Amino acid sequence: MIMGTKVAEVMTTRPRAVTPQTSVREAAQLMEEEDVGALPVVEEEARLVGIVTDRDVAVRVVSRGLDPDATRVGEVASTEVFALTPDDDLDEALKMMAHAQVRRLPIVVRENELVGMLAQADIARAGKEKVTGEVVEAISRPPKGPRVARPEADADVGASERLAASSPKEEERLH
Repeated sequence: MIMGTKVAEVMTTRPRAVTPQTSVREAAQLMEEEDVGALPVVEEEARLVGIVTDRDVAVRVVSRGLDPDATRVGEVASTEVFALTPDDDLDEALKMMAHAQVRRLPIVVRENELVGMLAQADIARAGKEKVTGEVVEAISRPPKGPRVARPEADADVGASERLAASSPKEEERLH
């Protein structure tokens, strides 16, 4: 794939990070400012202890109706984190991303000291078009058909009834 290229050559250095005590709202605002979908969670200035993603915010805070000002990052962040070192090869990073189904990896040295982040986009920029396609394909498994959320009023209507109610053109597109 991208043989011989080291993580250090393409990673983002000095990434923005939050602590477990940071409010979820502040973390979400940082994600927006930095235009990122994940922030590493650190203690003692740089020791990686987790990662909080935009998905964590949506699934673990918003969907549960929690107050983003009162909820702390440490309550919703993932603590099982896959990480690499700057000396690892990008091929190893790709394998880890595909295996773990993640789009971002923290980069650490010594005792889990955060020094960077490696995102799918970083690898895509470093690689050729074919490699970029392989990266996206390996990390993002396509879903097996739509699972459309319906308003509660539609909950009692079965899928076959919804299909029967659709127009012939819509039905044709669905098959």
